[in-house]
Amino acid sequence: MMEPISFFMPMVPPTCTHQEKQVRVVRGKPVFYDPPAVRAARQKLTAHLAQHRPEEPIASGCSLFVQWCFPRGRHDQGERRITKPDTDNLQKLLKDCMTAAGFWKDDALVAEERGGKYWADPPGIYIRIEGLP
Repeated sequence: MMEPISFFMPMVPPTCTHQEKQVRVVRGKPVFYDPPAVRAARQKLTAHLAQHRPEEPIASGCSLFVQWCFPRGRHDQGERRITKPDTDNLQKLLKDCMTAAGFWKDDALVAEERGGKYWADPPGIYIRIEGLP
């Protein structure tokens, strides 16, 4: 079984998500593309993730745990964030970036997911990946 991978990326997490893709019609066919804000979020996440990628891509089923820690402002430390963006959209963008950074060949290997959004200081993203028993 794989050794767990655990790390914290200090940053202000992006709030634009995978769901914000745009579409345009070219020669009568829809073409999907990332608007500039989503492209910037992808680049930011991929650059931070690249520093933590495993030596070899994960090749077996795994579990992914993510805590999204947003700058807390007037909120209490650790208070749950119940505003947009939605966790499922955040997770989709993150997993796509983890694939691009070389964590695994395909995010279909993630068989179990847990996570949440919180107001916290310092802001950032905590990630833990574990092999399946």
